[in-house]
Amino acid sequence: MYDRVPPSVARFLRRSGVRVAALGAAFALVLAFGAPASAATGSAAVARGARPTLAPIVPFGCAKVVKGQAQCLGRGRLAPNTTGSPTSSGLKPSDLISAYKLSGTSGAGRTVAIVDAFDDPNAASDLAAYRSAYGLPACTAASGCFQKVNGNGAASPLPTADYGWAEEESLDLDMVSAICPGCRILLVEAAGADTTSLTTAEDTAAANPAVVSISNSWGAAEDSSTLAADSHFNHPGKAITASSGDGGYGVLWPAASPYVTAVGGTSLSTASNARGWTETAWSGAGSGCSTQEPKPAWQTDTGCAHRTVADVSAVADPNTGVAVYDTANSCGGGAFCDLLLSLGLATGADGWVQVGGTSASSPIIASVYALAGNTATVQYGHQPYTNPGALFDVTSGSNGTCTPTYLCTAGAGYDGPTGLGTPNGTGAF
Repeated sequence: MYDRVPPSVARFLRRSGVRVAALGAAFALVLAFGAPASAATGSAAVARGARPTLAPIVPFGCAKVVKGQAQCLGRGRLAPNTTGSPTSSGLKPSDLISAYKLSGTSGAGRTVAIVDAFDDPNAASDLAAYRSAYGLPACTAASGCFQKVNGNGAASPLPTADYGWAEEESLDLDMVSAICPGCRILLVEAAGADTTSLTTAEDTAAANPAVVSISNSWGAAEDSSTLAADSHFNHPGKAITASSGDGGYGVLWPAASPYVTAVGGTSLSTASNARGWTETAWSGAGSGCSTQEPKPAWQTDTGCAHRTVADVSAVADPNTGVAVYDTANSCGGGAFCDLLLSLGLATGADGWVQVGGTSASSPIIASVYALAGNTATVQYGHQPYTNPGALFDVTSGSNGTCTPTYLCTAGAGYDGPTGLGTPNGTGAF
């Protein structure tokens, strides 16, 4: 089979261990549907041809459950030639601003930090492409708006590149850009996905005096070490958010920590109502009772003796997901790379993708905190509980079966999958 492809591709396939059967399937798709369009050059606004049907939802390549390792919490659709243009699929910045009533707000001069693992080698260029496509102000290293550092806060050496985590980082950077285009962004790349590396990066982000909020779009199972590691999220004056998870009912850490705002997930769609949008609980959002974290004083639900997840939420369903631009991948770009990505034979993305997961909702909420400008007095995840009426209450949908039912089924008031609700302006933050 390898003798039917160009020599350079054959060498790549042999190095990657691509099976002949899988390669045969790839060529069968090409014969059936035609080869994907070649990569566009120049502005990110130049569209690729879009497929008539959406690809299956798949977790990012970093979402592997390994004991002692965190997993990033994003899921997306990767079509053979991505999802097309900045407007062909996925929620745009203007959609999110409309849905969450954030028009007219400004976080100018405030910094949102993103903590992830490994390096995204294309972070700056992909961020520039996303912002250019939607007419957002440029945010570059040269202007001081964007900064990328390693887990210890230095510009070099950066960690090893990881294309699954790079997709996560693109999602996080794009969501901060969408919600708070006037904010500065600090990307802190941990050396690895282990707790020690990630919490070192957390402390680095919190030590930056310009940072007002920190987003963590990753999680790990609670174990005997997580209580001791909670101290790395205890940073008064910084609003710290953490994704609740993408596996449905169940709890991950650090979302379970009482020092963070645990962010659940919703499905967000346009509607012919006064708001113009409707939301239900996303079936993949994490929720439930921590097995060991103490219950914060501001949580008054009675179904959990310990900390309850989540606190608030935002869009996370990949079916109603957000548009993201990411070009970091293991196959180099172009038509054949797109095909390998679509078959799961390569990792990363190659342009515009529609993605979701609570990896999207965490940076959204961190950015709303930045817009609100109250983080100097924020006490961990307490702020939304002081004004729940300033949130959109999500009252339908579920992420599983449980007792008591509010821990996995949305209803009036507080519930597990969506917490107190989603942003209705910045009043709750």
